[in-house]
Amino acid sequence: MRLFDILALLIGLSAVFSWLNDRFLKLPNAIGLMLVALVFSLLLQLPLPFAPGLGMQVAHMMESIDLTEAFLHGMLGFLLFAGALHVDLSELARQKWAVITLASASVLGATLLIGIGSYLLFLALGIPVPFLYCLVFGALISPTDPVAVLGILKSAGAPKALEMKITGESLFNDGVAVVLFMALLTLAAGETTLAFGETLFLLIKEILGGLLFGFVLGWIALQMIRHTENYQVEIMVTLALAMSGYAIAAHAHVSAPIAIVIAGLIIGNHGRATAVTEATRHRLDDFWELVDEVLNAVLFVLIGLEVLVIEVTGDLLLAGVLAIPLVLIARLVSVGLPIHLMRRSRSFEPGVVPILTWGGLRGGISVALVLSLPKGPVADILLTVTYIVVVFSVLVQGLTLGPLVRAVAARTQRESV
Repeated sequence: MRLFDILALLIGLSAVFSWLNDRFLKLPNAIGLMLVALVFSLLLQLPLPFAPGLGMQVAHMMESIDLTEAFLHGMLGFLLFAGALHVDLSELARQKWAVITLASASVLGATLLIGIGSYLLFLALGIPVPFLYCLVFGALISPTDPVAVLGILKSAGAPKALEMKITGESLFNDGVAVVLFMALLTLAAGETTLAFGETLFLLIKEILGGLLFGFVLGWIALQMIRHTENYQVEIMVTLALAMSGYAIAAHAHVSAPIAIVIAGLIIGNHGRATAVTEATRHRLDDFWELVDEVLNAVLFVLIGLEVLVIEVTGDLLLAGVLAIPLVLIARLVSVGLPIHLMRRSRSFEPGVVPILTWGGLRGGISVALVLSLPKGPVADILLTVTYIVVVFSVLVQGLTLGPLVRAVAARTQRESV
């Protein structure tokens, strides 16, 4: 299929699935889209007399799409910029230590716990996965996705500080996880024999480089926006910042996700507050909200359709199901322990640990990273296990998070009376 045909089909499916969800299911858009796409994919695997061979054609289309390239080097920059654009920098500054800890130490801790746990799990099931690739699995499944969860938190009346912790963590842990994933994958593939200190140095260099690079890019774009009153030009500058800035950062070997988040925070706070008119601000917000909605719709449709090309056997299905509690326990420990230590110097919202644990949904970045693994039996194993964890995370955790938040709020209210 031609690129235009693939894009046309994906946009068409996204529009139809969005309409079905809005008309009948009434679920949060990301969750509803993925559910409808998953059901659609399962139906395609049945013999359909009115459309013979349709399932095979869609499966071939999915195999022709490089989701890693499309997401990590395409969609991710736009999604991160759009997310950072609406983050209140002053509120983020108040939650900075919690966000920094969750986006760094918690990701490292979860990677280690999941790596060790999955190695023992695969060993017990007789599935051959080397230990370093288990750590790679830990790194790719650790980052959380804010898309499906933020709307649920708002509708459930979650505290603003809790929303900011989840948003800030999700924006920054993508960059940390990608850098950690690439370092571990390089070691697992035997391409280098870097010592622990060298690996840590490269990790810090990418993160700090991304922070500095993002600040410079954001400052330059801010000055350009301040010296024009044409809203089309201003939107074009932000579009170039998200797209070209991401590409330049990647070629400069600094963390492109972190760079774009920092640039988005600068434009979203200083730019929207001081450099643009009220009319331009609305146009800018509407433009990036639309970009965010369209890309997220396509992404979750792609995740739902991905079931057509994964290998599902009894052992792999069992491994994926058992990996779900493993990932949740690792999330609980990696979030709960730092928060317990930080409670000595600061207060946290009631129920913050269970909500952060259950609200740590896995999404597109995990699927994109696992698809970037070198082709082979290990990649096929980790793809199936990752897919099962992501589907459970989005559908089950996403649909039950609202009731959990409301239950915690109700219990807190009863205790305060």
